[in-house]
Amino acid sequence: MLVDQRRAIILDFAERNGFATLQQLIEATDASESTIRRDLEVLDRTGQIRRTRGGIAYSGESLTTFEDRTTRGLSEKQKIGRAVAALVQPGESILLDGGTTTLEVARHLVSMPLQIVTNSLPIAQLLINAPQIELILIGGYLYPKTGVALGPLAVQALSTIRVQRLIMSVGGITEEGIFNSNTLLVEAEQKMLETAEEVIVAADHGKFGRNALARVCELSRPDRLFVDSCLDPHWQDIMKSAGVNLTLVE
Repeated sequence: MLVDQRRAIILDFAERNGFATLQQLIEATDASESTIRRDLEVLDRTGQIRRTRGGIAYSGESLTTFEDRTTRGLSEKQKIGRAVAALVQPGESILLDGGTTTLEVARHLVSMPLQIVTNSLPIAQLLINAPQIELILIGGYLYPKTGVALGPLAVQALSTIRVQRLIMSVGGITEEGIFNSNTLLVEAEQKMLETAEEVIVAADHGKFGRNALARVCELSRPDRLFVDSCLDPHWQDIMKSAGVNLTLVE
């Protein structure tokens, strides 16, 4: 395998997953450990990846920043955030998954007496000075440019959590299920699903028909799915046929 081809495989693997271990890269390229380490030194110097304990994190420019994603479909996300937050009752324990739509949910919870657990640094920064909120931040590897905690430490922390509601975001929704583009994030979200009495998915209509790298769960797993009213009738029919409790937010 040519050097450029091998390094392209390394970058592609890291970009799709956000993080990669040395052993994963050895298996993906069928190269020796010493060869991979030399490649990582070069890619680290050029700023395309960042070396971490146990592997690498992708830091290339193709990753969309959290700020960029926040402005996309903002009106729809705000409406969804308001509708989902209206379900929450004072005194509840809530787990907020990282994401731009769940951030809008958090904005409507600032004044309520709640216990909120999150793996999202932007959400934690929003809520940190809210006097009535008991805030618990899940730690772990922070995914580049998004501030969401992932990896084994996050999964371990989530295994000790029990909440009344999980409000989660997604990368894509198809007839096959709910997906996200980062395998570490999917691992954390699958652990989140085990923590809650009720699971709510908040997603704008642009997520429908979009596939992603790994499946989080089947369509019927969440108790409720909130989406803006711009959702195509075709997808509305698919969700209803699958038995999804769908709420269209005007």
